[in-house]
Amino acid sequence: MTHVYRRRTRFLVAALAFSLLAAACGGDDGGGASAGEGEGGGGETLSGEITISGSSTVEPITALNAEIFSEQNPDVQISVDGPGSSDGFELFCQGKLEISDASRPIEAEEIKDCKKEGVEFIEVKVGIDGISVLTSPEFDGPTCLDFKDMYALVGPESEGFANWSDANELAQEIGAGNAPYPDVPLDITAPGEESGTYDTFVEFVIEDIAEAQGLPEEEWVTRPDYQSSANDNVIIQGLQGSDSSFGWVGFAFYEENQDTVKAFEVDGGDGCVAPTTETIETKEYPMSRDLFFYVNADDTKNNESVKAFVDFYLSDEGLKSVQETGYVPLPDDQLQESIDAWENQETGSREEV
Repeated sequence: MTHVYRRRTRFLVAALAFSLLAAACGGDDGGGASAGEGEGGGGETLSGEITISGSSTVEPITALNAEIFSEQNPDVQISVDGPGSSDGFELFCQGKLEISDASRPIEAEEIKDCKKEGVEFIEVKVGIDGISVLTSPEFDGPTCLDFKDMYALVGPESEGFANWSDANELAQEIGAGNAPYPDVPLDITAPGEESGTYDTFVEFVIEDIAEAQGLPEEEWVTRPDYQSSANDNVIIQGLQGSDSSFGWVGFAFYEENQDTVKAFEVDGGDGCVAPTTETIETKEYPMSRDLFFYVNADDTKNNESVKAFVDFYLSDEGLKSVQETGYVPLPDDQLQESIDAWENQETGSREEV
């Protein structure tokens, strides 16, 4: 049984857990590491299973590479799904995954969980994303939002706001730059707490303002009363369903659907900037963030297919999938840092935790 997921199909269908099983026959295409073309380091045919879970943002990159690798290595079974970075790390630190995709760095508490279970990991930064804040093309309101605008609309003090205009008083209080807002329904569809995209949004938008407002740390979160999903396609569908919608997803999902949703420009203090490949690459876009995957270090020694798959992922052919799926390649120096960490089997996180 063979499941083939082309790029457009993966974005349009519900991104549920799926398996990329053995293909009927291996491909003859070149490219990738030698172990990615049907043979392990000793010349034997690769076989085995690789289980990958985590970020729905990184999932399309990994799924595309899994598809290509499986075609070249039909005896390797790879399953990929995207319930969210936090859910992925939970499974990973229990030793249930070979690889965990993440749209944020691993957190200190998650590192402790991994250490408790004896799971050492290799951190691989693989690309750049820009969280895209979206609405309907029919929305008749501000075209640019700053972080205080977003806080006024979806922060912890906005619970119960049913219309955009309900946020006007809070926006004035905190000095949001693009109020007043129109008196139209505020229909929010966005990631939930299991998502790394949610965590990064909270870090960008909520935490500093909530702290300045004197809220206790446990309240540095978004309002709970909105339609949440770990599935970016479901979020896009929700945004498409209202003329005054509000939500946020990874850049690739916006780019794939920009004929039916509209991105706000974002003002991070230096003026309004639209999310584009160029502004995300330079990090001029203020909601740019790095994308990662984490590899169980023991599995690279005990499962030859894991090592071969990561070798392929970091090959020229595998890295093309970052752009193929709508994300932005790393600068050469950061990419080389990831390649060096992998080749040297460097364990632990290089990010601030």
